[in-house]
Amino acid sequence: MRRDTLLPRFIVKYKLLITYDGTRYCGWQVQPNATSIQTLIQDALSTALRTKIGAAGSGRTDAGVHASGQCAHFTYEGSIELEKLHHSLNGLLPPDIRILSLEKTDDDFHARYSAKSKVYRYHLNTSKVESPFTRLYAYHLPYPIDLNLLETAAHHFRGERDFASFSNEAHRGSAAHNSIRNLHRLEIHKTKNGLILEFEANGFLYKMVRNITGTMLDVARGKLPLDSIPNIFEAKDRRQAGQAAPPHGLFLERVIY
Repeated sequence: MRRDTLLPRFIVKYKLLITYDGTRYCGWQVQPNATSIQTLIQDALSTALRTKIGAAGSGRTDAGVHASGQCAHFTYEGSIELEKLHHSLNGLLPPDIRILSLEKTDDDFHARYSAKSKVYRYHLNTSKVESPFTRLYAYHLPYPIDLNLLETAAHHFRGERDFASFSNEAHRGSAAHNSIRNLHRLEIHKTKNGLILEFEANGFLYKMVRNITGTMLDVARGKLPLDSIPNIFEAKDRRQAGQAAPPHGLFLERVIY
């Protein structure tokens, strides 16, 4: 018997910080007939470590949505050379997905359930002519908006509220049990070519950021009256809110633990 087979083996948990361009993918979560970010990361881990590895993310991002700071974890029985594995993963992954960091983490850490809050950013391009260099990463508005109305609309979404009207699956999954979320921050920042809407909450429902953004834009363009927002909340009916903003302007900026 080899001596090393007598050595104890320990299961260690590892944390990944991931950035990706979601343009070509069906989103984070594994899907049966489409390519997801999660699938490619699990495949890369399994190839590099020569055993089947599953990776759990902080949450799903939709098809076409990007991430600057997605977080995931996985477990592995045995020792890992972190720098070597980090290099190998980025060599195996396509160039629009990158592992920013790889580190050991506590046994009780969970990429989703340990998160205290998440930060999303929605990028709007208000330039007269859309730049070909930002067209995949910002929504170019085809209409003018009133910035004062946009700011006032934002006020109606801040705080702890029932966001059922702004979820595409309000009667499924976690939203069916509890659609109340605390939107700590909703800030609007001016940029060279437009605006960034920055959202921080203790959790987000399915398509919540895109649905809020679309509703705010409908108010800012005069399509929806400002005083309709409280009624939309009260209705708890997705059909009462505005159309979802396109996915390509949305980034998962960071997860806070």
